[in-house]
Amino acid sequence: MQIDGYVQALRDDLASVAALGDENTQRAAQLLAVALESSFGRRLLEALTEATLELTGQLDGARVELRLSGGEPELVVVNEEEEPAAGPAEGEFTARITLRLPEGLKSRIEGAAAREGVSVNTWIVQRLQRGSDSRRAPGRRMTGFGQS
Repeated sequence: MQIDGYVQALRDDLASVAALGDENTQRAAQLLAVALESSFGRRLLEALTEATLELTGQLDGARVELRLSGGEPELVVVNEEEEPAAGPAEGEFTARITLRLPEGLKSRIEGAAAREGVSVNTWIVQRLQRGSDSRRAPGRRMTGFGQS
């Protein structure tokens, strides 16, 4: 699903309304459209998120997920029986953190999660569990110079 088309349609609507005014009104509308462009996209994503929650409430044995791949949203139906068991061994998810990532890394994570058919959250939890497994011996690395 391409959000850019909807954002452009909102900009066009604003320009059409501003065309009823004078040159200053039209210029102000152009500046407002540029300033609000990221907000338009964010609001559309919020509406899609609410739609996924409503649809999930109407489905038995499945849920709808909103996934972002390269900044573009994708609605995916996930059957509960197909979902891999990725929950932590200690129990249910009870902690929440905010993680800030570079956009490029976030896109790669979204792509990897989509390829594996899991949510970004599940993908990250799986990687963290593997990385924090105390049974694995950390790699030993030597640095420096050697002579023979």
